[in-house]
Amino acid sequence: MTPPNPAQTPRRSKLYSSAAEALQGLVADGQTLAVGGFGLCGIPEALIAALRDSGARNLTAISNNAGVDGFGLGQLLATRQIRKMISSYVGENKEFERQFLAGELELEFNPQGTLAERLRAGGAGIPAFYVRTGYGTIVAEGKETRQFGEHWYVMETALHADVSLVKAWKADTAGNLVFRKTSRNFNPACAMAGKVCVAEVEELVEVGAIDPDHVHLPGIYVDRIVVNATPEKRIEQRTTREGVK
Repeated sequence: MTPPNPAQTPRRSKLYSSAAEALQGLVADGQTLAVGGFGLCGIPEALIAALRDSGARNLTAISNNAGVDGFGLGQLLATRQIRKMISSYVGENKEFERQFLAGELELEFNPQGTLAERLRAGGAGIPAFYVRTGYGTIVAEGKETRQFGEHWYVMETALHADVSLVKAWKADTAGNLVFRKTSRNFNPACAMAGKVCVAEVEELVEVGAIDPDHVHLPGIYVDRIVVNATPEKRIEQRTTREGVK
């Protein structure tokens, strides 16, 4: 008997008491996960830690970057839970570099805009699209190319995830999300590309408290919500100089 899809199972509330509870029954070995964030900005910190603690292995992670050593998705690299990364920028993670150069980690490299559009296409039901970026480089190797007018284009396919983990500033109980500043980066596209989406938020309000014109992502895309009111919000690098205030 096929188990019910958690996203379709009736429940009175989308709210879960902890990140671990929000992932319960969702994550499993061999899945593909789309994880929001840009660097360490806008990453679902609590959900990533809960994913690490779940012990799920052989994962494929779609994310702009792989966090840093010891934080963000870097935690799952340290525990060897990620088998493949579909990423754009990975330059802040030494363990990523070590695993990749040793042949222990598979990497599907994407130009940043192409990665965002592949996720958007996955959520919009577009199977593939053509883009000029990457033509004539290793990015185009093994992919269909086609000429339109004077220019050549590379065909890129849509990205889909079994589970999406995203971070927002505010949500209402129906799952309508509001993102703050740079955290409104890959998060909406990641949310749309997943079969099931779990949102980590800093503030939860009742339906009607968010002006409809201020909603960045409709609640129809969000299946589960967990509140993390005090995230660490680390930065990747901090450079200071003596005598500067």
